[in-house]
Amino acid sequence: MSISVKNITKRFGDFTALDNVSVEVPTGSLLALLGPSGSGKTTLLRIIAGLEIADSGSVLCQDEDVTHHSARQRNVGFVFQHYALFRHMNVFENVAFGMRVRKQPKKLISERVRELLHLVRLEGLERRYPAQLSGGQRQRIALARALAIQPKVLLLDEPFGALDAKVRQELRNWLRRLHDEIHTTSVFVTHDQEEAFEVADKVVVMNQGRVEQAGAPHEVFERPANPFVMDFLGNVNVFHGRVQNGRALVGGLEVDCPEYPHQESRPATMYVRPHELEIEHSPNGAASLKARVERINSAGSIAKVFLLAVEFPVGLNVEISPERYGELGLKAGDTVYVSPRKVRVFVPEYVI
Repeated sequence: MSISVKNITKRFGDFTALDNVSVEVPTGSLLALLGPSGSGKTTLLRIIAGLEIADSGSVLCQDEDVTHHSARQRNVGFVFQHYALFRHMNVFENVAFGMRVRKQPKKLISERVRELLHLVRLEGLERRYPAQLSGGQRQRIALARALAIQPKVLLLDEPFGALDAKVRQELRNWLRRLHDEIHTTSVFVTHDQEEAFEVADKVVVMNQGRVEQAGAPHEVFERPANPFVMDFLGNVNVFHGRVQNGRALVGGLEVDCPEYPHQESRPATMYVRPHELEIEHSPNGAASLKARVERINSAGSIAKVFLLAVEFPVGLNVEISPERYGELGLKAGDTVYVSPRKVRVFVPEYVI
């Protein structure tokens, strides 16, 4: 079941939540709607579900126009951030609820609930109540309840947002494995780029009611369409300088920029991710910035080095391997030279 969202606009009073948004969700794929709070992700998800009505535009499921169909007619499963389980019902009845509403046979309900509890790895908990479950278990029950009606589309609104970091990581891995088993076309909302990149087949980055970029996770990460996407997808170092004649300049740093060969000098913004910076104790012939080590955090799988450029007051975040950190023997106060392995340059009216 593919989903096609075409030119959707939605306003709440004077506020435009969605502005001419179009999104394609291929059959059997897992798509992430990624963006900051207020970007329109949940509104779009609710319009796909039939829980909100768009002011203009259309929603198609497998080429059928369902824009004016109710949520029940669309046969979607919806999983909320805060579980929305019925507290007075045990696990079995929570999962069976949608099937009972549809007046399905008791035998079929019993078989389907057992099958789903096995699928979400919660066999034996049929008689427990939500208050007797952990947060991760409740969210898996909520997912089982959504799947019980055998939806054509599964929609998840920040499904792991209310959980602690360790449980979120476990459930992310579990959701990806589950999707690979059942292949239900799925859309989930998140503001966590790591979550989106780990779980999704396709990522749609949203901001202020518009789609900034859509593509496979590696495409969006490696080739961000604009400064917003670049800045939103994790920690970055930002430099403001100029471009001219195929060169980008910021302070004492000069790098090739063949995509802008023009003689006219223009303002430009350069972005470098922390792991794309190299640290040396002396210049090595590459374009580099002289900097002073301010502090170091060597705990964990990477060493984070915080620097201050000497020529102009710009802070730099650099991530290096523990092995490289040991080789350099860095300490606060050291003078070092920082050179970028990869630079992304954005010029007004140009994307490089």
